Amino acid sequence: MRINLMVEGQESVTWPQWLALAEAVEDAGLEGLFRSDHYQSVANRTELSSLDAWATLTALGAVTSRIRLGTMVSPASFRHPSVLAKNVVTADHVSGGRVELGLGAGWHDLEHRTYGFPFHAVGTRYDVLAEQLEIIRRQFQEERFDFAGEHYRLEACEARPKPVQERLPIIMGGQAGPRAAALAARWADEYNTVHPTLDEVRERRANIVRACEQVGREPLVFSVMTGCVVGADEADFRDRAGRLHADEGSDQPLDTWIERRRDVYVMGTVEQAAERLTALEQAGASRVFLQHLLHDEVDEVALLGRLT
Repeated sequence: MRINLMVEGQESVTWPQWLALAEAVEDAGLEGLFRSDHYQSVANRTELSSLDAWATLTALGAVTSRIRLGTMVSPASFRHPSVLAKNVVTADHVSGGRVELGLGAGWHDLEHRTYGFPFHAVGTRYDVLAEQLEIIRRQFQEERFDFAGEHYRLEACEARPKPVQERLPIIMGGQAGPRAAALAARWADEYNTVHPTLDEVRERRANIVRACEQVGREPLVFSVMTGCVVGADEADFRDRAGRLHADEGSDQPLDTWIERRRDVYVMGTVEQAAERLTALEQAGASRVFLQHLLHDEVDEVALLGRLT
């Protein structure tokens, strides 16, 4: 199982915290450090802050040496596809070829209203996403092309430089419905699904496999993003769960809060977390992105290194 740390950057993660997390990920031997791409807290806490995702990743590329870096996921509604492609290629050059692009349609309506981004009906958002996927992939791969869509028009586009990587990975995310699966099979390299049960992993991966078969491709990498609370022993786990429980402001008893997450989170002792990862792998996931929500607790990152 390929294990990556995923950080919700819009929850006031500071630059010193990013540096400490990146160092911890490298020291722990995890595959990579990925971050959300939001301008505002998804809990609608408007007092919280967010550094820009691609500016942060580019800077981290200059101060790390091994780990993969990327977004989970960038909304197509935030940036023109040519701007996003240039941001990603720049980060790939700074990092020496260690960047991946997660791309989605966008869903958090409040941040779109707050920052003035267009927030179309879901069908139109998927139309925009489809055009962006094609434009970005072609800018990564092709020497020169034209594009005439409903939302974007490019004439004689010669995007240079190309990424350092021969094929820079594009990750799509969602629930693997028919349209998303078809888009992923055509343009992406990996499909990610968020907070699934084991049955949902099996079902959604099967949808992706079928979509790939229909276009004559080998199945995409199938990955899971989910919450993570791990302790060195049961007492350490409960202490850490209690801090996250308090940070979320939950009014549930702690035991109830824990049990309601058992079906989707990687949680418990290191041994229990390892059992959950094995179950996810048997269900069809080959990669995980573990949400690390206590941003100052780099000792938990070290524990995750024991799972590799």
